[in-house]
This record gives sequence, C-alpha cells and structure tokens, in this order.
Amino acid sequence: MELLWFYMAIALAISDEIHSLIMWNFLRDFYIIFGGLVQETLYSNMQVWLVHEGLEALFHCILLSIVFFSIEIGILAGLVHFLIDIVHALTMKHSTRLEHRALHFVLESFIFMLFFGF
Repeated sequence: MELLWFYMAIALAISDEIHSLIMWNFLRDFYIIFGGLVQETLYSNMQVWLVHEGLEALFHCILLSIVFFSIEIGILAGLVHFLIDIVHALTMKHSTRLEHRALHFVLESFIFMLFFGF
C-alpha cells in the first residue's frame, strides 16, 4: 500500500501510451470520423476537445479499474488525468512528447501521494 501512488502513476503512464497506440495506429480512421461527427453535433471546438478528453479519461478509468481491481482507483486516475490534461493544455502551449509525459508523471505522482500518503 505504501507504493500504491507510484504504481498508479506508472500504470496511468502506460495507459496513456496504450491509448495513443490504439487510437492513432489501429483506430485512426474511426477516431477521425467519430471526431467529425462529434464536431457536427456540438457548437464549439472547446466542447469537442472536452468530449475528447472525457473519453480519454473514461478509457483510463476502465483500464486502471481492471488493472487494480478497484473502481475507485480507476475513477480517481481518470479524473486526475483529465484535470491535468485540461490545466496543462490551457497553460502550456508547446511541449515535446517527453516533456508532456514527464509533466503528467510528476503531477499525477504528487496528487496520488496526497491521496495515499508518502
């Protein structure tokens, strides 16, 4: 239990890579068409972006719930990832892939430490 925060941050980083791999290598055409349908349904690009981030958070929630056999951990991980994505997308304009992953890992680790102790 003492390192649960670390395991969650690692699992969430792996989950993010799995999400990118699945969405952009295997389901790219579907994802682009689905994004177009969502954009036609909603009124602004901000809403489309929030739907995208929400679906990504749902993916992380489901995957981490399965990995840790805990719905609570999955919900927490999805919510934390969602909030970090929103905040850093609004505050950081340009970052490399490594900087993006490192930022997520550090912030997610810190937040999970707050929840589960040092």
